[in-house]
Amino acid sequence: MSSEPQEEITQLLVAWGQGDKDALDKLMPYVYSELRRLAHAYMRRQRSDHTLQTTALVNEAYMRLIDSSRIRWQDRNHFFAMSARLMRRILVDFARAKNAQKRGGGDHKVTFDEEMPVAERKEADLLALDEALSRLTELDDRQGRIVELKYFGGLTEDEIAEVLEVSSRTVRRDWSVARAWLFRELKQD
Repeated sequence: MSSEPQEEITQLLVAWGQGDKDALDKLMPYVYSELRRLAHAYMRRQRSDHTLQTTALVNEAYMRLIDSSRIRWQDRNHFFAMSARLMRRILVDFARAKNAQKRGGGDHKVTFDEEMPVAERKEADLLALDEALSRLTELDDRQGRIVELKYFGGLTEDEIAEVLEVSSRTVRRDWSVARAWLFRELKQD
């Protein structure tokens, strides 16, 4: 994205944060496609039968962002970092609700048959990942934010470096360390 739209996005975010409702109307065409790209990047990592769709994730994030009038937006990067965090929360809440239904929240009870095939898990459990990521963030906030921005936000290393105001090399190094730490934590769980 060229610097001109980035500057305009920043100006619109600041104006919106100061209560200008027209700024939000002007801002959404710029950021909606970017929010959709971020959501799509994350949803590609989900199971093929995941019931939450990219559009629903974007719309839920959009609604929560509109309700977040208390946030004083610093710039475009701050907006997309918060969007990534919101998408993470939405997906974790969705997974928790779905797990609650599996533990008796639904209407139907099914008896377990020893002959039933058990589906193999192809991905890390989202709730376990969220818990491990929270532990990582307690140990190293920047590494936790890098994982959140890369995994949940779909940002590139260069975009993350811009958001966190560090070098791409630092992002690459922290990503490598964080990924190894998370792999070890998830393997133990």
